[in-house]
Amino acid sequence: MGKTALVVGTSGIAGSATADLLAQEAWSVLGLARHSAAQPGVTPIAADLQDPATLTAALAGHRPDVVFITTWSRQATEAENIRVNAAMVRNLLDALRPAGSVAHVALVTGLKHYLGPFEAYGKGALPQTPFREEQGRLDVDNFYYAQEDEVFAAAAHDGFGWSVHRPHTIIGKAVGNAMNMGTTLAVYATLCRETGRPFRFPGSPAQWNGLTDMTDARLLARQLLWAATTPAARNQAFNVVNGDVFRWNWMWGRIAEWFGVTPAPFDGEIIPLEVQMAQDAPLWLGIAAREGLVEADLSRLTNPWHTDADLGRPIEVVTDMSKSRKLGFTAYQATDEAFFDLFKQLRADRLIP
Repeated sequence: MGKTALVVGTSGIAGSATADLLAQEAWSVLGLARHSAAQPGVTPIAADLQDPATLTAALAGHRPDVVFITTWSRQATEAENIRVNAAMVRNLLDALRPAGSVAHVALVTGLKHYLGPFEAYGKGALPQTPFREEQGRLDVDNFYYAQEDEVFAAAAHDGFGWSVHRPHTIIGKAVGNAMNMGTTLAVYATLCRETGRPFRFPGSPAQWNGLTDMTDARLLARQLLWAATTPAARNQAFNVVNGDVFRWNWMWGRIAEWFGVTPAPFDGEIIPLEVQMAQDAPLWLGIAAREGLVEADLSRLTNPWHTDADLGRPIEVVTDMSKSRKLGFTAYQATDEAFFDLFKQLRADRLIP
């Protein structure tokens, strides 16, 4: 295997972290996104996965050895999620086929593999926690399964190896990204400090009191690289979390302390961030102007609906990492420190004051 990688979704949390790691490891990195941006060590490719003709043209002449698929497109229904996201994976692999260079494809999905899609999130008959890879698929339609099937079909046809990676909620930086709990909580804490509002946990008693885990984007990137370069990991699906477990009734206080706010007592009532932050766009505009922040649009920084979905789950969610551990992947990241590293980066990049 050579050392040329195509990272699909470099504008997102997982994709940008993966491209950064590969560049640090002296790979030749191609970064594909609809709106590509400058990233050190990455050759940008602007293309739309839903447009096969322009995608094929954008990839012409490129011969990646490894492809990392870290993106998806949210649609109004799960049926549309399946149609659109399966087509995106299919279009990508079809466009790469003529070069015949691909030896491995890594696909990032997530714990909705076990919890079900947004329309049935955490409902019905779910597998027992901690989630393990051998528990397999739920008997419901799920765009993650459709994405996997496209990779499996292309692998069978073209002879490349594959890996599937299932992170829990990812901690990392990306502006305009749907799955950005860390930035959403940083902005929420900043607003609470600004206004004197209570820093109130928005989710369910099950999440407040139960065990959970998360995934640092940097650790996910390390597992992606490990799987792509480890023969024993070929054609395997892996969970990927930081390696620690915590309760939100502890983590909430840790985050509050970092921002210098007092955590409000939790009374068990769910008050989503989407409700708490509904009128905050003008306030953030003023904070950004006063503090010289680079992003004044609150909707570009936060996506409360996704954070609410995670923190509002009615069940405990923890993830087993034994499979990759036994094969040699032993990376670990303390989750509170992952949050703190992100907050420092957001402050350094003038995204929060």
